Amino acid sequence: MAVHQGPHPPHPATFEELLAEGASVPTEGWDFSWFEGRATEARPSWGYAVSMAERLGRARAVLDVQTGGGEVLDFALARVTDTAEAPAGTDAAARTTAPNAPEPPRLTIATEGWPPNVAKATDLLHPRGVAVVAAAEDDPLPFADGAFDLVVSRHPVRPHWHEIVRVLQPGGTYFAQHVGPGSVFELVEYFLGPQPDDVRSARHPDRERADAEAAGLDVVGLRAERLRMEFHDIGAVVHFLRKVVWMVPGFTVEAYEPRLRELHELIQAEGPFVAHSTRHLVDARKPGGRTPSA
Repeated sequence: MAVHQGPHPPHPATFEELLAEGASVPTEGWDFSWFEGRATEARPSWGYAVSMAERLGRARAVLDVQTGGGEVLDFALARVTDTAEAPAGTDAAARTTAPNAPEPPRLTIATEGWPPNVAKATDLLHPRGVAVVAAAEDDPLPFADGAFDLVVSRHPVRPHWHEIVRVLQPGGTYFAQHVGPGSVFELVEYFLGPQPDDVRSARHPDRERADAEAAGLDVVGLRAERLRMEFHDIGAVVHFLRKVVWMVPGFTVEAYEPRLRELHELIQAEGPFVAHSTRHLVDARKPGGRTPSA
């Protein structure tokens, strides 16, 4: 979600216009640029996309699980390619002549389960030589054992640890950014009411560490952060809940119109609705021989 720096651009003034606008914006992919001026979210300090690019530059065979519209993988591959093709005399060119200089992976594959995102990711990633495979999020990964030395993922719905371990080579790395527990629950509970403890604590990094280790990974790094979000108008709330569908399952404008109206009036009277996202960075290895992605 955009981190807005300047004054908000003009938006439709009425509740009905804001609702209609938020309900009409396409939701494919993980491009959040529409939120510019409408909502903000602080970013984790580790910079996942840039860190992913560093890992890609040392890997031979890469799998991106649940790529969405492919935007993060595209950014990371572009960064690796720009470094590898930098003009002579630049700092980046000097890095490409050093031992173990970064270069694009020989093989990169992405999976995605939602058909509109499959099409979007295919259009974006095919020019970079990436094969996009349609695979439901709960299905086994359609790849051979030990096919990849690096598996990446940004915000998977659920990490299927045994499948991740299976497709990794010995010594391979799983490097991912996950959504943490109670993420944006100020908004979730505004619409659904108080959630039970087991729902609030789902996706806890300590639990995911235990699950990863039980599947056979060594978790060598785990960092977590809680990040401020602001929704400046009800149109942004509607678009967010349509785009991130697991927040309020079955959300429609019609079903939640009374609560949306109350929230609109609250924002109008008191300013942005504040929530907090949670994220954690997972760096895990499959025991065995070392690979360039380690």
